[in-house]
Amino acid sequence: QCVTTLEGHEHEVKSVAWAPSGTLLATCSRDKSVWVWEVDEEEEYECVSVLNSHTQDVKHVVWHPNQELLASASYDDTVKLYQEEEDDWVCCATLEGHESTVWSVAFDRGGERLASCSDDKTVRIWRQYKPGNEEGVACSGTDPTWKCVCNLSGYHTRTIYDVAWCHLTGALATACGDDAIRVFEESAVSVAAFLLWPRGNSPGRAVTLHCSASVLSTSVEAEPSRKKRPRVSFSRHMSLMARAVFPVSFLE
Repeated sequence: QCVTTLEGHEHEVKSVAWAPSGTLLATCSRDKSVWVWEVDEEEEYECVSVLNSHTQDVKHVVWHPNQELLASASYDDTVKLYQEEEDDWVCCATLEGHESTVWSVAFDRGGERLASCSDDKTVRIWRQYKPGNEEGVACSGTDPTWKCVCNLSGYHTRTIYDVAWCHLTGALATACGDDAIRVFEESAVSVAAFLLWPRGNSPGRAVTLHCSASVLSTSVEAEPSRKKRPRVSFSRHMSLMARAVFPVSFLE
């Protein structure tokens, strides 16, 4: 049964997400706003904050897996992060870099990385750096900062609508307008090792991706031989309902 109806948005509601605690619900809309609702023990809902940080309609909201940190993706090409400060919710970070609509965002299992996908046919991986981090990334006071550490380009030929992390293996899956699903895995080569090897002379090629950039701003493009043959690509969905179980073998 429908136990309640929450009203207030002035246009289409695009996405909803529960916080891990189960006491907060985030909603976003084409009216350019993100709302945070609080539910009490009697299942009474109250809007505790209306966030108007985006300049265009908001496509997606998602909560951090173990913190009350909220992320949103928007038609204004940005990702925004929110947290509670002094009994109110505020935008604490804006992640810029995409060149078109950001359709979806997803935190990994530990919440240290955030993936975003866009109409610009790329996926960006953002990493959280805390004050005093070993990489020397500057932070503002005691607040962590988020930096783009990887840009996946050259694999998708149309808009990427969704991204999802596997909380068991750490693999990242994408849903694309070119009818394909692609799965990416992080290279087994450590960041520290890349610092020690001369560029292009590493002892072994990254299993998944061809990497060429600095540690804090890795740019990843599909190798020419793999642009038409990604590691995992299911290029056409069957129109009929089906159920299949199959092994997935990753190329090396």
